[in-house]
Amino acid sequence: MKKHSLMMSLVALAISASPAWAKLSPEEAARLGNDLTPLGAERAGSADGSIPAWDGGILKAPAGYKPGDHHPDPFSDDPVLYTITKANLAQYKDLLSPGQVAMFDTYPDTFQMKVYPTRRSASFPQAVYDATKQYATSAELVEGGNGIKGVAMGIPFPEPKNGLEAIWNHILRYRGKGATRNGGQAAPTASGDYTLIKFDEQIMFKYSEPGVTPAALEESNILFKFKQRVTEPARLAGTALLVHETMDQVKTPRQAWTYNTGQRRVRRAPNVAYDAPGTASDGLRTTDDFDMFNGSPNRYDWTLKGKRELLIPYNSYKLHSDKVSYEQILKPGHINPELVRYEKHRVWVVEANLKPGLRHIYKKRVFFIDEDSWQIAIADIYDNRDQLYRVAMAHALNYYEVPTLWSTLETYYDLQSRRYLAIGLDNQEAMYDFAADLNDNDFTATALRREGLR
Repeated sequence: MKKHSLMMSLVALAISASPAWAKLSPEEAARLGNDLTPLGAERAGSADGSIPAWDGGILKAPAGYKPGDHHPDPFSDDPVLYTITKANLAQYKDLLSPGQVAMFDTYPDTFQMKVYPTRRSASFPQAVYDATKQYATSAELVEGGNGIKGVAMGIPFPEPKNGLEAIWNHILRYRGKGATRNGGQAAPTASGDYTLIKFDEQIMFKYSEPGVTPAALEESNILFKFKQRVTEPARLAGTALLVHETMDQVKTPRQAWTYNTGQRRVRRAPNVAYDAPGTASDGLRTTDDFDMFNGSPNRYDWTLKGKRELLIPYNSYKLHSDKVSYEQILKPGHINPELVRYEKHRVWVVEANLKPGLRHIYKKRVFFIDEDSWQIAIADIYDNRDQLYRVAMAHALNYYEVPTLWSTLETYYDLQSRRYLAIGLDNQEAMYDFAADLNDNDFTATALRREGLR
């Protein structure tokens, strides 16, 4: 506990001593690919060896894999190092977030964490590494931190100096140039009953298109385009959503449209933001919970608290397997702990506190961001009474065909209602298609109406 507190204090002191809005110097940028990984993580392992050095991550797919397959587990022979239960929780509290500890308090008889050897499997295309270094000295936040400029494709702030820079790294982490995906979500009741909601989704990352430049992004002011259609159950089928996410959200806020099957028309949807309830989520997540955090950060004050070691979901191939059914995953209270792999990784800690005079059902959010990928792994969420309200977890793995580290399943646990939402259930669906031929015509209001009518 003392070791982690000291590490947090030292890193926080270093951050507070840095200019809050300064660009990286050439000397700082030169560390990328040297003592730091190309995306800004510490290349070296931990002092005790429990976190190994980063050696490039997964550089090739396991033998026999081909795009379109569910991704086989390259670490299937790894042993469980130890299992944390309510009975031995005190021994491991310094490696857990407050929200994770609360899960043991809420479900003392069933929640557990199986901890495996740490595998720093995150890897990305060389073009992402090159762009990160190329723009490291030019990337900057726009006024108020509600957008970025001077960067494309890469991680904009590989050596973050404040919380806003770190959260933008998560928002803009590389996930390919686009993808189509089929999947579902479920919100089990306390007894474990659930209705599976299925979606077809398409996403095009304008920020990550090959050859994209900062000037082109600033002219279009679009980071990505996202389209979603509900396919099951029948009572919701055809409901559709379209989002254009902007680069400078001061210049142009997020643009969104919905298609309602009852009205059979497309409508502008300015309320698809902040704490509006997520699609068919039973009120168990907000719109800006999706992808662990998305959208404008302007309702919060963001603080970079430092870096620490934490047990987080990682290399979640067992949970992703097409040999596993949804019934095996979805259990009362929480997903099946036998399928969840935790590893010790270094994470950036970012705290978001609601600004005075602004509203959101979350007063405070604490994000724990994987240093190797900038994927938010854990989010502890507090209500307006300063009580822990929800805990979100992203179960990530390396998608070999890109490559990228991205979540296969996100779980949002409501500690007060003792229910949860699982998003991204794809075990029994076709795998993501990262080679899909998408273009801007697929992301118009007309295209949205066609999706709803299908």
